[in-house]
Amino acid sequence: MRIEEIQILQTEAVDLLKQLIATPSFSKEENDTAEILSAFFNNHNIPFSRVGNNIYAKNKYYDVVKQSILLNSHHDTVRPNKGYTLDPFMPIEKDGKIFGLGSNDAGGCLVSLIATFLHYYHLENLNHNVVFAASAEEEISGVNGIELVLPYLGQIDFGIVGEPTKLEMAVAERGLMVIDCIANGRAGHAARNEGENALYKAVDDINWIRNYHFDKVSPLLGESRMSVTIIETENKQHNVVPSQCKFVIDVRVNELYTFDEILDALKNNLKSNYKPRTTRMKSTSIPLDHPLVKAGLALNRGYYGSPTTSDKALMPFPALKMGPGDSARSHTADEYIYINEIKEGIEMYIQLLDKII
Repeated sequence: MRIEEIQILQTEAVDLLKQLIATPSFSKEENDTAEILSAFFNNHNIPFSRVGNNIYAKNKYYDVVKQSILLNSHHDTVRPNKGYTLDPFMPIEKDGKIFGLGSNDAGGCLVSLIATFLHYYHLENLNHNVVFAASAEEEISGVNGIELVLPYLGQIDFGIVGEPTKLEMAVAERGLMVIDCIANGRAGHAARNEGENALYKAVDDINWIRNYHFDKVSPLLGESRMSVTIIETENKQHNVVPSQCKFVIDVRVNELYTFDEILDALKNNLKSNYKPRTTRMKSTSIPLDHPLVKAGLALNRGYYGSPTTSDKALMPFPALKMGPGDSARSHTADEYIYINEIKEGIEMYIQLLDKII
């Protein structure tokens, strides 16, 4: 890999990142950044397609007979928090950093993967196809993101999901299930000790949730955990015993449990009614003997289990989460990424793929 090529790819990646930062792209509002990505591929004479606000492209010598690897990251962002001291949409370059909303999560990964795709796009006689997808709605796990575009990509055999991991390998990822619960009672006058207090019923269930431990502990992700994060009654009057109490359980699942097993535990122990909002965001893992992971180990990359979820959870094939930047900076005020991290990201992605394709 020539130094000159890396410098060109880095320069283009940084310029593209600045354009993306300067363009608001909140989840479900990514049209303008989708246009920027479209223009980028047009300028490079690379055919691409758009589905919703998702952009995808395939290498020039794509062959349906070959296995395909997906390079994916997202171009939506969260909304800026109130702690920003800088303009979140002003891509400021200072002290070797680029500041701006989405610079670290996941703009740096996105442009590094695009640069990697450019490197492979014109190459003939690859062992694998290289498919790129910039997805929408990742920050809200929306149905019009990676799930919408996957059917258009053809057979995908494995993938790299670009998220800030300090270029370490996130080989496992917690699943997320949000469960709505309702405890039912009977209204009455508090002064006369009438009715059946739904709030007390909910508290009994919440205490069980608080103290329950799942037996199977993952060496990568630790315990599966349940946390009650919201509780409310319909009451507006202090002297009425509530007939209904609602609460929400946030469940973080390791790769050793299915959602059905979690729900079975609730069924056997809760008195409240419950219903999962979605079971889409499943826990995932990629085998440590997968060629992608072995390639990373050969490059002295470490591996770990990630507590956060990503589009990896929605992929029906093995995927490695890996990218430049630091997850600790994600969603923080005055978000930034080091310019050198982008260069290192491009180099590492290419070195990793060179061992496979």
